[in-house]
Amino acid sequence: MLATEHLIIAPILIPLIAGALMLLYDESQRKAKLGISIGATIALLFVAIELLNRSKGSPLSGGNEISFYLLGDWAVPFGIILVLDRLSALMLLLVSLLAIPTMIYAGANWHKQGQHFNSMFQFLLMGLNGAFLTGDLFNLFVFFEVLLAASYGLLLHGSGQVKVRAGIHYIAMNLAGSLFFLIGVALIYGVTGTLSMAHLSQMVVNIPESERPLFHAGAAIMGMAFLVKAGLWPLSFWLPITYMASAAPVAAMFSVMTKVGVYVILRLSMLFFGLGAGASAGFGAEVLIWGGMATMVFGMLGVLGSQSLGRMAAHLVLISSGTVIAVIGLALSGGGTSMLSGALYYMVSSTLATATLFLLIEPMSREEGGIAAMLALTADAYGLEKDEDEDEEVGLAIPGTMTILGLSFGVCLLVLAGLPPLSGFIGKVAILSGMLGVGGLPPYLTWTFLAVLMISGFATILGLVRIGIQTFWASDSKPPKVLAMEFAPVILLVLFIAAITVRGDSVLRYTDATSRALHDPLIYSVGVFSSRQTIGTEEDE
Repeated sequence: MLATEHLIIAPILIPLIAGALMLLYDESQRKAKLGISIGATIALLFVAIELLNRSKGSPLSGGNEISFYLLGDWAVPFGIILVLDRLSALMLLLVSLLAIPTMIYAGANWHKQGQHFNSMFQFLLMGLNGAFLTGDLFNLFVFFEVLLAASYGLLLHGSGQVKVRAGIHYIAMNLAGSLFFLIGVALIYGVTGTLSMAHLSQMVVNIPESERPLFHAGAAIMGMAFLVKAGLWPLSFWLPITYMASAAPVAAMFSVMTKVGVYVILRLSMLFFGLGAGASAGFGAEVLIWGGMATMVFGMLGVLGSQSLGRMAAHLVLISSGTVIAVIGLALSGGGTSMLSGALYYMVSSTLATATLFLLIEPMSREEGGIAAMLALTADAYGLEKDEDEDEEVGLAIPGTMTILGLSFGVCLLVLAGLPPLSGFIGKVAILSGMLGVGGLPPYLTWTFLAVLMISGFATILGLVRIGIQTFWASDSKPPKVLAMEFAPVILLVLFIAAITVRGDSVLRYTDATSRALHDPLIYSVGVFSSRQTIGTEEDE
């Protein structure tokens, strides 16, 4: 293995080392810890960009779209393997694009609300990146638990009665999901004798018919854990209050955590239950289709009924998640590659927009004073101890506050409602054009999904316009004092959205190639089994 190929493990090692290093620092050295954390996230972005280029088929990967990393140099499928393909590279880049502005925003005194914020943030990144890179189910569970453990601490960061109550619900739901995960994995291993995703994709066709129902049961039970994380209705009752109770930078980062569930559902569905899976082809597709559309309807009703921007943003996360899950189900039912390509583009766009919206919540609702004043009121309300430097404002306040807030809010509205000319419109058009261009789907499914998608966009317009009018037009209060360190992350996310809009053709070409690769599981399995230490599958043939 070339030395440069060790880069595949860097998205796991960088946050692990940075998080562990910051545990050695005292809490009074928060500036140093913030600098380490921001530096680590910037390094992750450069690594993610390089891995994205590699996933396109670079000489380092032998001209193949699949790169691999054998931990401990153990043979496949018994050893632990990290797998890089187009989908995992896309998710790594999305995480790094969110991590940098979120970490900068946290530097405006948010990281001072409790202990070890920066370390927990890095461990969350480690779990996310590991979940996207792992090639076997057991280590997927390991990284899943790492990111959940970090998210527990981040959710409760700053204390408060609302956070504690939401945290109890969140922890209970995820512990139940972890139990389902273990039960499902045990059933799958009992039937197949392996947990390697590539190995399972090759074995699923030849599973004896007497054991196939047990395999399906294991996949369904395991899928429950990720449907909970993805916020699929009716398993999503915990999500709005949890996201609303989180600190602004935590909620912004949580906007990508629902996509962990979506990613795993997409990955495993296309590997195990694609069109080439024999008797298992299309398993669970109807649940994903109707569950995804029900989630969109639930999110739409939540948007219309919400009186605060925080709760509304949480329901917009559900609309985004439900849309992609429904498209995955349609793809399993023969929906073609173009529709899934548009869904991947839409997922990236909507995730960036909802994260931006979460960062705008506190500045838009701030009537006077800076972030330090708000934190002081929070400390008085919940009896928190006050740091000696907590009143110190980080950065400089900038003029034109309402103009910048209003423009950023408008960008979020256009993207999440799917209005031209921004990326949300491009993603939805790509989904609909791909769907209408495929004749394999029943007409009632096509038109039902089309109606739900259009109505949810209209509901988003109504909800966000109402909030915008109340904040920017109907309010007579003094414009809030917002620091440059709070504005910079918002502007950075808006620039990311503008970039994927301007470069929409290039991004759609990438997502189209990703979709085609997902529809052909042999690309993944053959790429993994091309590793130089491989135990073949002759016994399974």
